[in-house]
Amino acid sequence: VQLQASGGGSVQAGGKLRLSCEVSGPMFSINRMAWYRLPPGKEREFVAGFGPGGTTDSAESVKGRFSISRGDAQNTIYLQMNNLKSEDTAVYYCNDRRLIEGNTKYWGEGTQVTVSS
Repeated sequence: VQLQASGGGSVQAGGKLRLSCEVSGPMFSINRMAWYRLPPGKEREFVAGFGPGGTTDSAESVKGRFSISRGDAQNTIYLQMNNLKSEDTAVYYCNDRRLIEGNTKYWGEGTQVTVSS
């Protein structure tokens, strides 16, 4: 059972990053995966995710800048982040939305994104 996010780094405002999340284990469904983030001093929040029928949705704060996708192998999801802002600074995690609704305590390894203005 594993969720491992990678691809974070330090960028200037306006820059871009592409995060990856490797998903392994029977408890996760690639079709329910989503990205979340934990900004410094704040609570964890939803960023973008897959919904029913292959749809996607995202938080208002990242609409038009971030997009979620999945790899052909069906065990990896991505978060393309464009036009990054300082308020996007956070540790980014991936997880299964159904498990989040069930108040899972497992979050796996996140990846730090730092945006400087």
